Amino acid sequence: MLEAIVIILAYLIGSIPSGLLVGKIGYGIDIREHGSGNLGGTNTFRTLGKKAGFIVTIADILKGTLATALPFFFGLSPEEFHPLLVGTFAVIGHMYPIFANFKGGKAVATSGGVLLLYSPLMFITMLALFLLCILITKYVSLSSMLTGLYALIYSIFTGDLPLIIVISVLVIFIFYRHRANIKRIIDKTEPKVHLLKSKGKHS
Repeated sequence: MLEAIVIILAYLIGSIPSGLLVGKIGYGIDIREHGSGNLGGTNTFRTLGKKAGFIVTIADILKGTLATALPFFFGLSPEEFHPLLVGTFAVIGHMYPIFANFKGGKAVATSGGVLLLYSPLMFITMLALFLLCILITKYVSLSSMLTGLYALIYSIFTGDLPLIIVISVLVIFIFYRHRANIKRIIDKTEPKVHLLKSKGKHS
């Protein structure tokens, strides 16, 4: 029973639509009506600018971190209920949020938040690689997928079976949610980002 409560809470935490809240409360804008229509940090950056984008990205990361910590809050040991499993339900909530008609983000930031709690060193190296990939390719989507593949390779070298399994699932989520981006990259129509650009567009 306790495990079910933890799973539901993790999903609800993941379902908090950070992009929708920041857009509506801070700017009076529904970002679902702009850009890609996605609720994640990337569309927030493009639609509302750097400040809003960073806020949403950090909030989405922390959703995963908080959800992954729930077993500890409820006194459950990793042997009883593995935190990575709980974090996965937050990622599902982020992708299919009950508070936003089940249309959410692309799993990247919240997945990172899960790993931030479980393996901080892994998270730091992933973040560094992600930023490097953006600087080189200018594609957030491609950088996200490459970072996911790196995380999978990293997990294999740790020999941590639960980590390998969960990372594999998260990478599948990320690639599935980026399937339209993959087509646009192949067609050379995927929008590029420029980290030095400071202003977002509201339309």
